[in-house]
Amino acid sequence: MDTKTDKKQPRYINPYFGGILLGLLLLATFFIAGRGLSASGAVKLLVVTVVDKVAPAHAEGNAYYSKFIPADGSSPLYNWLIFGAIGTFFGGMLSGAIFGRIKKLRVEHSPKISSTTRLIAAAAGGILFGIGSQFGRGCSSGAALSGTASLSFGGLIVMALMFGIGYVFAWFFRKLWI
Repeated sequence: MDTKTDKKQPRYINPYFGGILLGLLLLATFFIAGRGLSASGAVKLLVVTVVDKVAPAHAEGNAYYSKFIPADGSSPLYNWLIFGAIGTFFGGMLSGAIFGRIKKLRVEHSPKISSTTRLIAAAAGGILFGIGSQFGRGCSSGAALSGTASLSFGGLIVMALMFGIGYVFAWFFRKLWI
């Protein structure tokens, strides 16, 4: 008896159907909010809020932070980007629950590497992605998806380079996964 086929594999949504749903979500976001999707903006607003609470004089005197602090004294966290990030988190949890992928906390990795190596690689990739999103003035959802959907030339360039460079680098880092 083959134990590999006996294990219950986690189910995922059909990628074509998921792409259609993502496109509809993007269309709804343009219609409702007048803007496309974004994720890095929520992290930026969270950082601005923390800096404003810890060192308010520094936040108000800093040209970058001060432009994200509302003049009416309300919290920078009262923004549609924050609610979008919260929805993304709970949407992912709902998807995991519906398709049976929520179990105990685990680190998925190739049998060729350790959990520690996988976590270090994931952390390094996340840090580099965060830094790159600030240099690129937006993350992949804001720059590539929303930019391409609005036929922005910059969005098309970001989408092409993101996937093209990702494809090239995947060959070098494939042993971290397969």
